[in-house]
Amino acid sequence: MPFLILLLAVLALIGLISWAKVHPFLAFLLVSLGVGLALGLPTAKLLGAVSQGLGETLGSVLIVIVLGAMLGKIVAESGAAQQIAAALISAFGTRYIQWTLMVVGFIIGIPLFYNVGFVLMIPLIFSVVYKYKLPAVFVGLPMLAALSVMHGFLPPHPSPTALVAQFHADLGLTFCYGLLIAIPAIILAGPVYAHTLRNIVAVPLAGFVADTRPESALPGRLNSFLSSLLPVLLLAPVLGLQAVLPAGNAAAPVLTFLAEPVVAMLLSVGVATITLGTRQGKSLAAVMDAYSASVKDVALILLIIGGAGAFKQVLVASGISGAIAAGLLDTGVPPLLLGWLIAAAIRVSLGSATIAGLTAAGVMLPTMAQSHANPNLMVLSIGAGSLLLSHFNDAGFWLFKEYFNLSVRDTLRSWTVMETIVSVVGLAGVLLLDWLLPLM
Repeated sequence: MPFLILLLAVLALIGLISWAKVHPFLAFLLVSLGVGLALGLPTAKLLGAVSQGLGETLGSVLIVIVLGAMLGKIVAESGAAQQIAAALISAFGTRYIQWTLMVVGFIIGIPLFYNVGFVLMIPLIFSVVYKYKLPAVFVGLPMLAALSVMHGFLPPHPSPTALVAQFHADLGLTFCYGLLIAIPAIILAGPVYAHTLRNIVAVPLAGFVADTRPESALPGRLNSFLSSLLPVLLLAPVLGLQAVLPAGNAAAPVLTFLAEPVVAMLLSVGVATITLGTRQGKSLAAVMDAYSASVKDVALILLIIGGAGAFKQVLVASGISGAIAAGLLDTGVPPLLLGWLIAAAIRVSLGSATIAGLTAAGVMLPTMAQSHANPNLMVLSIGAGSLLLSHFNDAGFWLFKEYFNLSVRDTLRSWTVMETIVSVVGLAGVLLLDWLLPLM
């Protein structure tokens, strides 16, 4: 009976979001209430679980996501992203243009959310296409593969950040493991696979080729790189010191404080406000206006995350979580593979990677205590599953199709297969790490 109720709940989510076009936040709330009532939860306990799940989930991720959005906004508006791209193309030339744009997507994808990065980088891709007479999909796919992997795998992006909080994973370790998996996934789905797509004829609309800023109006190259990558540059040495220094050392309290993602992100935003804001001639008020706009960009994402947290907490409060955990473990499917399969099934049904990841987390969370699966790898496994087989119900599919002016067939052949390669390679990387880590 619990499994039937859970199945009906997931089908209800799919129907409400995909067919009835109900906003995901409302869909999560409606389904959470329905599940609670079906399982006999008293109304007071049910409403308490909804409030608790929503509050706890948002409380654990809201600051990081909002600060990440602010950093991405200032990186985009200051011209730092354009400077990074120009510097790399200048350094490596057009012979390795695919690899250059892939690296640009990798770097830009750390602070920028996918949709922002896509819109920001598309003019650069098309400028290269028109200037050097190169096939558009062949040139552009590696960069977009990098953006997609960053979005699905790595904090501070919304879904991975929320999954880290739900599974009580270590954000720094998840980021490091994610990088190890992301690099081969990007290479195989980007430059390697794109070589098979040279014959796709795409004529991007010339209107998407934006006027670039003059170099004199851009922040310096070193400033652009350092300001954009500051969260990574702050966390990497701190995590390294924590790993090599003995427990209880005198620096431990300071390192623990600096290792908090909120602290790293807040310091990064503070520095970028000066280096990419006021020192570039912007008033502090103008920078704050940009930050306000960035919060609006992620407001709906935060609501979806909160709704998913409410759904998860209702499953826990109802006691169905224990039955789910026991039943899933009895299937004999390894938990990491199971998390990937559940996220992949929801992704194919709904289209949204964020919703797929958060819903799969709610289903898999009860199994964690009994399975002893690595929570950092579970975040990455679900993140990989949430990228599988992007097709007609995914906004990213249509964004790629329309911007590149492709047929549906060629979009499936390029974008959909690229996302699937990323997902499968991601799963393989997770399983390989799961095998290697106990041996180290």
